[in-house]
Amino acid sequence: MARTQGSHSDITGPRVRDAARRLIARHGFAAVSMRKIAAEVGVQAGALYNYIPDKQSLLFEIMQAHMEELLTARADLPEPGDPAQALEQFTRFHIRFHSNRPDEVFIAYMELRNLTPENFAAIETMRRTYEDQLTEILEQGVAAGMFRLAEPRVATMALIAMLTGVNTWFREEGRLSLDEVEQIYLDMVHRTVAA
Repeated sequence: MARTQGSHSDITGPRVRDAARRLIARHGFAAVSMRKIAAEVGVQAGALYNYIPDKQSLLFEIMQAHMEELLTARADLPEPGDPAQALEQFTRFHIRFHSNRPDEVFIAYMELRNLTPENFAAIETMRRTYEDQLTEILEQGVAAGMFRLAEPRVATMALIAMLTGVNTWFREEGRLSLDEVEQIYLDMVHRTVAA
């Protein structure tokens, strides 16, 4: 039976990215060679270049795919009624979205330093788009007298760091469910912005 042209690439390309994501999250970008990625996928090292030009491109693609998925999922949410509802929605969304993507989150935060300046700028623009959504919620809440914050932009950075931190310690088999953790964090967010 004849194979459809491109079918091998359609299967192997994603496998290369998945293997690279796992290895980089486990060992760090600098420690992962193209040879290690090839061994993980089960192809010769030279064959990787049929699917990806170089390791830098691979890192960029992993980060870009994560940010695109994040922004798309966020854009699909219904419009909240007021800043308090918007903040709750953002908080719950951030925790849920990141909770089952530990490799992507680790890479997105720890491997930025390994991007070329051009790739860094592209990822930073996407990150800023996401962060600006929270800043806008906080600014609207301050303007409406619902939140009290001297610096909404600084609060944005602090809140995102706090919410992303759930991903580093939460375990499904732990004492608290994700729903319970989500509620605890939501309470902390409310106390942070309380007018």
